[in-house]
Amino acid sequence: MGKLVEILTNEGRKAQVVKECLDIIEAEVESKGGLSGMAIKAGYKAVKSIRPGFIQEVVEHLLPEFAEAIEPIYMEAKQKAEPIVPYFEKQASRVADALLAITDARAQRSRSGVIKATYERLRPLAKSNVEQAVPRVARLIEKHGS
Repeated sequence: MGKLVEILTNEGRKAQVVKECLDIIEAEVESKGGLSGMAIKAGYKAVKSIRPGFIQEVVEHLLPEFAEAIEPIYMEAKQKAEPIVPYFEKQASRVADALLAITDARAQRSRSGVIKATYERLRPLAKSNVEQAVPRVARLIEKHGS
């Protein structure tokens, strides 16, 4: 049983994992409705249009940190011999907090005013949205880490 960061970022797998992460982001953005969904979609579109390829760069760059952040939850599931998806769903709040700690720190250090402002505007919605994405993230981890 390897470390999650090694599993998700090894040379033979990283490109596919990044692609699947981008697919998750796209699916999550598309699934949002209402006024908050409109804000998320507008912010996502703005970031993509201002810096094409930026989302992919961020995923590639942050993937190791994300994997390390959720490693303890992954290891708990493995040690308890529990399936990854239901275990992560039960721990959705912890998963979201772990991932958002990474993005919060990065956004705070960003030099791009647009990206920083967009992140700050959308951040209040982030935890519930990340929690909603946990099943998709868990399926990705289960696929590659089991």
